[in-house]
Amino acid sequence: MKKFLKTCCVLTALLTSTAFFACAPNSEGGQTDFINPVFSPVFADPCIIRGDDGTFYAYATEDYGNYGGEDRIGYLPILKSENLVEWEYVGDVFSAETKPSWGSSQSGTWAPDIVKIGNVYNLYYSLSVWDDGNPGIGVCTADSPEGPWRDRGMILSSETSGVKNSIDSYTFLYEDSVYMIWGSFFGLYMIELDSTGLKIKEGAKPQLIGGNSNLSDFEAAYMIERDGYYYLFLSLGHCCLGIQSTYYVNVVRSRSPLGPWEDRDGDLLLNRGTLGELVIKGSEEVMGPGHNCAIRDDGGDWWIVYHGYETKYVLGNYGSSPRRSLFIDKLLWDEDGFPYVDGYKASYERIAVPHIQSK
Repeated sequence: MKKFLKTCCVLTALLTSTAFFACAPNSEGGQTDFINPVFSPVFADPCIIRGDDGTFYAYATEDYGNYGGEDRIGYLPILKSENLVEWEYVGDVFSAETKPSWGSSQSGTWAPDIVKIGNVYNLYYSLSVWDDGNPGIGVCTADSPEGPWRDRGMILSSETSGVKNSIDSYTFLYEDSVYMIWGSFFGLYMIELDSTGLKIKEGAKPQLIGGNSNLSDFEAAYMIERDGYYYLFLSLGHCCLGIQSTYYVNVVRSRSPLGPWEDRDGDLLLNRGTLGELVIKGSEEVMGPGHNCAIRDDGGDWWIVYHGYETKYVLGNYGSSPRRSLFIDKLLWDEDGFPYVDGYKASYERIAVPHIQSK
């Protein structure tokens, strides 16, 4: 395999009757700016991949929202876009009848993560319920980002791996190997998968890369590479308390995607000597920004994509994780080379759109 990291990321979306028309046209009919959130009311924990034709595809956690103009549960809903700010709903990965059954009967499909290996798209998902004693991570495959998807079953669970709260995976390719990072508040771990990415490589064992089983403040790892450094984003705080959510995003970095990870002072995440450098936190307008991904536009700029709660809304009609809408903001870089969002908060005014070349 070629040495590369996937540019998977969560993308907010404009969509049918539930989307805000967030873009302003220029004189040539193109979009020049937009306003967050770019998709509402619900598209949580999303990730994204760019197809071979340049189209972007985004995927989100199973939740009750509005998909295709219908209020219902979306079983890992899928959107597509040509420009990262206007989105079209194209279906779900699963349905009520086809969602995986190897976990608890009450489990939901959470935190999707997608990577292309060879000619196959692997979409990883967590299967869990709140306070699950044995959650796990599974994978499904397709020949196209839109599917149809074939479930390939469980890769690991808390019982099989020995890792508490085995959810929130991030899978990447490096040199000739496939690796998965996962974990949620009980240590962050990495393991090597086989060449297909469908199962653990024979003999591979979980490797602790951050925190430990008794003291860990982060989850939802996501990685990008820039200028010889690999940046590992982590979400901290509570994700899902509506406008009372305390979620925020920090980042650590390494010269290798295999770590070790450190902050600007060289303190190691493995020793929990650091929790990283702040990227984005809550504000008066948007609380609980987190579970991010990031993607680079055709101009070379990186964009962080994440969910958050607009404080002007209450719980409303959207389930136990209400209105985790999708936001996108440009990443800036400080003098030490660490990424952050302007003002360390979600933009809530018009900002310039990502630069995407026409097909």
